[in-house]
Amino acid sequence: MNRLNITSWARRADHGERQPWRSWLWHDLLAGVSVAMIGIPQSLAYADLAGMPPIVGLYAGALPPIIAALFASSPYLQTGPVAITALLTFGALSTMATPGSPEYVGLGLALALVVGLTRVLLGLLRAGWVAYLMSQPMLLGFVPAAAILIASAQLPKALGVDPPEYGNAILRAAWSLTHPDRWTLAAVLLTAMAAVLILGGRKLHALFPGVLIAAIVGVAVSGMGLYPGDVVGAVPSGFLPFTLDDIPWTAVSQLPTLLLSGAIIALIGFSEAASISRRFASEDRTRWSANREFISQGAANIAAAAAGGMPCGGSFSRSSVNRLSGARTRVAGAVTGLTVLAFLPFAAVLEPLPLAMLGAIVIVSVIGLMRIRPLLRLWRLSLPQALIAWTTFVATLLLAPRLDLAVTIGVTFSVGVFLWRSLQLEIDVAAHDGVLTFTPRGVLWFGTAQKLDTTLLDALADHPDATRLVIELNRLGRIDTTGALVLRSVLDQARVAGLDADVHDIPPQSEALTHRVLGPDTDPLE
Repeated sequence: MNRLNITSWARRADHGERQPWRSWLWHDLLAGVSVAMIGIPQSLAYADLAGMPPIVGLYAGALPPIIAALFASSPYLQTGPVAITALLTFGALSTMATPGSPEYVGLGLALALVVGLTRVLLGLLRAGWVAYLMSQPMLLGFVPAAAILIASAQLPKALGVDPPEYGNAILRAAWSLTHPDRWTLAAVLLTAMAAVLILGGRKLHALFPGVLIAAIVGVAVSGMGLYPGDVVGAVPSGFLPFTLDDIPWTAVSQLPTLLLSGAIIALIGFSEAASISRRFASEDRTRWSANREFISQGAANIAAAAAGGMPCGGSFSRSSVNRLSGARTRVAGAVTGLTVLAFLPFAAVLEPLPLAMLGAIVIVSVIGLMRIRPLLRLWRLSLPQALIAWTTFVATLLLAPRLDLAVTIGVTFSVGVFLWRSLQLEIDVAAHDGVLTFTPRGVLWFGTAQKLDTTLLDALADHPDATRLVIELNRLGRIDTTGALVLRSVLDQARVAGLDADVHDIPPQSEALTHRVLGPDTDPLE
């Protein structure tokens, strides 16, 4: 388990040296505050994406980073509202309640609790490997499709239009794009300004606070009465509402959906945190623990449920800013949470913020996730894996907002392809000077072993003059008990047919089992 004493946080990642506390604390304070300045407007935007009141996003960006910092494995990971988790939250809850309603918010707390408990349980059971059940092809299909849905949902806000209530976000976005006469000029100008500040600012310097400046300009323009469109509206000021009373404990009929969606968010949402942490650990040549990170992210979600927040996860963009700002330890994450916490009594200053600005912030933040080129490249690399990715991609777009079903389809298809490939045992048969040589490729297990028996019968019929059988096993990945028993049966049948029979190059991982099954009368190393 993670050590919580503060001196362990002062150990430098690259050399393992203890530093004077003033040295690392100043860097962590600066980094934590810098991330909070970006995280505050992003939290509002992601809360809106999740169908939550704006204040819920701030609550999720306050206490969860503090709790996560106590257990985290990575010194750079920043926890709070993130785009993919927000979209999954909306997909899970929008079919059960009206977005923004008290019932909807209560179900969001319950969902955060399920996500948190799932992650903590996986961490305590040391089941960090579960994060890898989300296959890379499935994620390659899901993430860009989710990013397209996120951008589509925010595009009407960014253009200042009110499209017809189509059931699909992509159709609403298409309607918005094809009706420029309905666009609000002020919204379009603010959206363009936000894109320039955020994207252009990154080219100037990685730490350019484009999101913060865009939000300040948006509040100023709206506050001066120069923006006629919709704004954030009422944002309660005050401190965190520590209570679990708002969780609908009696909503038993909705529990299966919450459990399924919570498990999916726990894994899909964790994949982003895991990729960030692994990447930084590799660059710094330090260790990273998936089990500790599961506990960290789980505890953060439990804190979100107790403090009026929403499901949260690790943010790639804010974690990158945290590292670039000079963060040295996990204290930086705690400072971010404390900064947001200190801002809550003044949250009402965000009420004039145009919704067009929030839409622009979200769209710009997910542009980098719309990676179609890797999907196209998969067709050249592997047809089965490409089918997994594209099936998930299409299912995500068509089944929205039920993204849990799309993920389930992707995972099921991945498992199906794995089983199908496991059932493929290719056996190369060669005959020369009366010697039959079998070279099986794949896994010799109970699902494929009988093919070896069938191949022997066919080979004996095709080569009646054969006098010897050699089975080369160096191309096999593994042999299970059934495979070893069938291998012995094939050798016995060949000897009964008058052939000398032996095996060569047993895989090392299956050597002991194969020796025991073949018995002392056969020398498999001959």
